[in-house]
Amino acid sequence: MNRKLATAVALTVVLLSTSACTRIRGHQGFVSDATLIDSIQAGVDNRDSVEKTLGRPTWISEYGPKDYYYFARETRQYAFNLPKASSQLVLRVRFDAAGNVVAVDRRGGEQIASIRPTGEKTPTLGRERSFFEELFGNIGSVGAVGESAGTADNPN
Repeated sequence: MNRKLATAVALTVVLLSTSACTRIRGHQGFVSDATLIDSIQAGVDNRDSVEKTLGRPTWISEYGPKDYYYFARETRQYAFNLPKASSQLVLRVRFDAAGNVVAVDRRGGEQIASIRPTGEKTPTLGRERSFFEELFGNIGSVGAVGESAGTADNPN
């Protein structure tokens, strides 16, 4: 009887642990439609027709020509994990000075960069000082009457 109870408990633990690993799908940004994107043509469309076809852009460039950017990303994650991008679309619609479409550029998942910053120490330029040099380095140099005492980094 002990063996059956142990088997039942083990089976229950396995079932509960695998049921918690649900895959969550997410979407961020513009809902892209390939037919609508393909209908935008250079020399034919202008800003108004692009907005009527694709909707308001995700963002408009601040400097230089006012290009439209549409951004869409599909993500997947297991419960309690960080989401990972499974696909991405960045659509750039370029305009000339009159507001007519010049080109439509597409970028995909090849633009996704994996950045892993290190949390140990940020490299900096300059002199490396110990804790005690930082703590006691200004003793005797601050408050000198008539003189402006320099520091080890700036002797002037």
